[in-house]
Amino acid sequence: MPFVAVSLLAGLVASPFPAVAATQSAGIVDRSAPGAGRWEWPVKRFRLVAPYVQPADRYSAGHRGLDLEPIGDHQIGAPASGVIAFAGAVADRPLVTIDHGQGFVTTLEPCRHGLDVGMAVARGDVVGDLAVGGHTATGAVHFGVRYEGEYINPLVLLGGVPRAVLLPCCD
Repeated sequence: MPFVAVSLLAGLVASPFPAVAATQSAGIVDRSAPGAGRWEWPVKRFRLVAPYVQPADRYSAGHRGLDLEPIGDHQIGAPASGVIAFAGAVADRPLVTIDHGQGFVTTLEPCRHGLDVGMAVARGDVVGDLAVGGHTATGAVHFGVRYEGEYINPLVLLGGVPRAVLLPCCD
């Protein structure tokens, strides 16, 4: 039976963070690059609801992050160590922003939390629970990352685009 390679995330690693993006295209993560090798998914098990879509420019349409639907546990963790830069509501949506240093900042929403600005968090620490609201589908969390003020694809910090899955093809 013939097989066809399918990847829903192929080609989505466009990033203004060239040190990591260049190594990702070869399937290799440069662990010495700032931010690389110290990031993990903010939820343990999930279904990808919406991938990152690089806008043509900073004012164009796109999807500046990943939307993840947690499976089972709805706790949201810090993807990397850092300091809580914001924990509150913006336009009635609860969110948490973490400053990781070296120009990296993440935003997780909707995220119900009990955190104070300035609080240090380690990679994997629970920063809140999935809430309702925001621009994601109900039951999903938006995971956005900025590097030096510009949005980048979080996949470049998580080890890149997953390998293609072989699916049976038509007969």
